[in-house]
Amino acid sequence: MKGTIFTFFTIAALMVACDPDDDAVKAVYDPTPYALDFGDFPNPNLPADNKPTVAGVQLGRMLFYEKMLSKDGSQACADCHLQKDAFSDIRQFSIGVEQLPGKRQAMAVFNLAWHKNGMFWDGRAPKVRDQALKPIQDPLEMNETLENAVAKLQADKRYTDQFIRAFGDETVTSERMGLAMEQFEFTMVSNKSKYDGYLAGTGTLSDSEERGRQLFFAEFDPFLGQKGGECFHCHGGFNFTNDQFMNNGLDEEANFTDEGRFKVTNDPADKAKFKVPSLRNVALTAPYMHDGRFTTLEEVVEHYNSGVKNSPTVDPLLQYNLSPGLQLSAQDRADLVAFLKTLTDTSFLTDERFSSPF
Repeated sequence: MKGTIFTFFTIAALMVACDPDDDAVKAVYDPTPYALDFGDFPNPNLPADNKPTVAGVQLGRMLFYEKMLSKDGSQACADCHLQKDAFSDIRQFSIGVEQLPGKRQAMAVFNLAWHKNGMFWDGRAPKVRDQALKPIQDPLEMNETLENAVAKLQADKRYTDQFIRAFGDETVTSERMGLAMEQFEFTMVSNKSKYDGYLAGTGTLSDSEERGRQLFFAEFDPFLGQKGGECFHCHGGFNFTNDQFMNNGLDEEANFTDEGRFKVTNDPADKAKFKVPSLRNVALTAPYMHDGRFTTLEEVVEHYNSGVKNSPTVDPLLQYNLSPGLQLSAQDRADLVAFLKTLTDTSFLTDERFSSPF
């Protein structure tokens, strides 16, 4: 009997000693750098004040998927940026906690370590850390105050422990939240598409994809009879974006219902200019344009072929799109779409490093 009692109390004592909530179990600061996997991409110039660490990235990942950052605990960032859709939203406009639609199509989240010219369609957030906090406060999105979000995290030991690991103490601040989410989003690199394999010499393109590739990177010249898609001017480089704000001729001036970058700069030259998105994973991120007006890649290609409209701020690069139009045949347009689909990175859609940690 005595042995039984002794064994019971011994097991109970061990259980208490192993309780993760016990004060004896302390989280400690861990500055281990995070090894960013960017393959053949150029080395990103990450901010000196926020180099990713393993603990910081994990905290940012937790916050990206944390629903209690919203007013009613029903939505996280990941609910409008789904991994299976290349961290985009296939709805024309995302629906917030008050069941109200947003004003613009949600942009896809990847390769942000190379975006240096402002976040969102209008660039109103200078850095990723700034962008990460705005949906929390937006009445059309998560509709929460940063003060309330901080208080909820501060009351949760999972988070105070992770803030210790990431920042050295358990103090939760909105600034630290933004920094952690920025670190996580810097790790979300998409660089393993079929086209990347083609560039590396480990894969090939079909005849249609190859014709589309040539059209994508060719200039149209009506005087020389040269056929081209003119795409690379705005969607060039390894990330298929020039990271600029441009008016791509969606509307004439009388029909500007969204003045885009102008709302940030108040410069009339910026009216109807929007951030040029990356075309990586573009086959997965419909609908297209800032207002989601096009539902297919075929519609997008046809816009540039014959649908560009003139206005005072339309980009000069679109001069031939305006007149005489690119004069692409049905086969040309199909080939361009085929090439765009080679930019899909299927591994990115299932990479556990970017999935929910819960």
